Amino acid sequence: MTTEIHRDAWGVPHLRADDVLALARAQGRVTARDRAWQLEVERHRAQGTSAAFLGTEALSWDRFARRARIDDTARRCWAALEERDPETAEWVRAYADGVNEGLAEAEAPEFGTTGLAPGGWEPWTPLGVWLSTHILFAGFPAKLWREEAVRHLGPGAVGLFATDGPGTSGSNGWLVGGERTVTGQAVIAGDPHRFIEDPGVYQQIRLACPEFDVVGLAVPGVPGIAHFGHTGTVAWAITNAMADYQDLYRERLRRTGAGVEALGPDGAWHRAARHTEPVEVAGEGTVEVEVIETARGPVIAGGPEGLDDGTPVALSLRYPPRVTGDLGFGALLPLLRARRVADVDRAFDAWSEPVNVVQAADTEGGLLHRVAGRVPVRSTANRTRAVPAWEPGHDWNGWHEMPRAGLTDGIAVMANQRGPAAPLGVEFAPPHRADRIRALLDEREEWSAADMPAIHTDTHLASAAPLLNHVADLENLSDDAARVRDRLVGWNRRMDADSQEAALYAAVRGAVVRRLAAEPAFAALTTPPAYPEVLLPWLALVPRIAFALEHLLAAEELYGIDRPAIVRAALEEVAGKPAARWGDTHRLAPWRALGDPAYDAPALSGDHDCVLSTSAVPGYTDLAARGPAARYVWDLARREDSRWVVPFGASGVPGTPHHRDQLPLWLEGKLVPVVTDWDRLTKETDV
Repeated sequence: MTTEIHRDAWGVPHLRADDVLALARAQGRVTARDRAWQLEVERHRAQGTSAAFLGTEALSWDRFARRARIDDTARRCWAALEERDPETAEWVRAYADGVNEGLAEAEAPEFGTTGLAPGGWEPWTPLGVWLSTHILFAGFPAKLWREEAVRHLGPGAVGLFATDGPGTSGSNGWLVGGERTVTGQAVIAGDPHRFIEDPGVYQQIRLACPEFDVVGLAVPGVPGIAHFGHTGTVAWAITNAMADYQDLYRERLRRTGAGVEALGPDGAWHRAARHTEPVEVAGEGTVEVEVIETARGPVIAGGPEGLDDGTPVALSLRYPPRVTGDLGFGALLPLLRARRVADVDRAFDAWSEPVNVVQAADTEGGLLHRVAGRVPVRSTANRTRAVPAWEPGHDWNGWHEMPRAGLTDGIAVMANQRGPAAPLGVEFAPPHRADRIRALLDEREEWSAADMPAIHTDTHLASAAPLLNHVADLENLSDDAARVRDRLVGWNRRMDADSQEAALYAAVRGAVVRRLAAEPAFAALTTPPAYPEVLLPWLALVPRIAFALEHLLAAEELYGIDRPAIVRAALEEVAGKPAARWGDTHRLAPWRALGDPAYDAPALSGDHDCVLSTSAVPGYTDLAARGPAARYVWDLARREDSRWVVPFGASGVPGTPHHRDQLPLWLEGKLVPVVTDWDRLTKETDV
């Protein structure tokens, strides 16, 4: 049995094997060689054991992972997968075996720095990695923010602050049908927006065996190619649907001699599962975590005694895989084997979470634009806030049928706005990115794959309008402030790294956000209840104001706040300061499990609501922690004309040639060709 590993000029692995299981083993092995440290960090995060080598900064996540029962859910889903779909289970096991082989061979300097030795991957570890990576995607902590906002500001606050923010993950995606391309075949393009990590969250890879030959972006630690793939005859891509499919329940808990009981909707007290788990913290010893699970789900905050500040709260989390024992891994092999849009469609029928919008096209003209995932049918209250577990009417009653949509004038655009998934969600991204992509595509009758980077990198900021309208109305300013006003009024609204006007706008915006956050009307929201640290980004006031700023400035009335006066003060604050460019402060700040003192943060173009979505937190920092975690263009006419790029490189090993060799291209908006000719690859080894 032969398994070959080839590399292209950018170090991207191209794997070829005699059968599916050998290929899965090879994928696991090469991923471990290239991403050993990353894989081990993700394994420990899924298990809730990362604080053992990362220290106290990782303890909040480990507490959450233990209390949410991520590892236990992965084990449950694995057991169910073995029973329901033994072929896929065997394939996942082969991948995990390959990871273990690769870890035994891997060299990563981080292991020496931390004293950590690579551990063993179990067959369910890929499921745990998938769940821990995506469990916060639906933004269930936003329900806690809504409760606080309504409590202190009234029901109208929900609409004012209803927008995506720093805690969410989104994407751009567009599908151009053959009638709008130069080749007569469809083109799919886009970029997933996530927290930028180093090594990256996506792995460029090719998987080939007698059954299929697929290029795509894999999630390190998970077999196959789930989100973005091209089989030669069909291609697919996803965006976050912004659906709401997880619920929070307020629990009434009491301790008894036998353990813990929870009050149910039937008015009776029921025994809750309860145990403790030790969490090791580097340099700090061991912390005991109490794990409680009611009939609704695991308790992730508080307990019988309430929160740490004494607030009488206990919150349980109900999420689909914990209920069904299914993480959707049954979709992965059928996606690799897909030949037509109908195959992709059937594969995504088995998808679970995160809930995504799928776009697909094939060489026979087939097109697909649908939502995929599992969203429970339940009361409206469940979707908007934490509901009382002891009251009836909050059960799950089956699953929603996934919506579908078509193309308009040969084009479908999805950028987390209210689209086909609108009936399934609460908070969506503003329409600016989607509208801008549509407007750019409408400027030409025909498009090619080579044209798409111009859309990826567009920096027009439509959401600037409300603030700029306030600025334009100001009179009787100081001379310096008047000059700033005039420059902003004449600005082209492009957030380019070398633009001084973009820097002025960002500085004024940040000052407005800070001044609004300091208003007495919002004072009660500055200190949220003592929820676990991992949930607090959704409750922080400054980011909430920053990402809802256009709504707050355009509203007819805002709790008696004098917004023109705030904008005036912000303009005067910025006026007279030394000239700067947007890229001087707007720089890439990726997440790393360990710091890198040699890293020189590069300047960025773009902003949160630009198509080039590089997200900072106005009023807090201009550093961007979130942005395009990859860019891709899938050409259905010729797969070899497809293109892609990732923020850093194919290798996760510092100092190697392909660790960060794609970063300059990513910064410039350029893409790397997808090589499909085996003769143009360099054979690395037989496995």
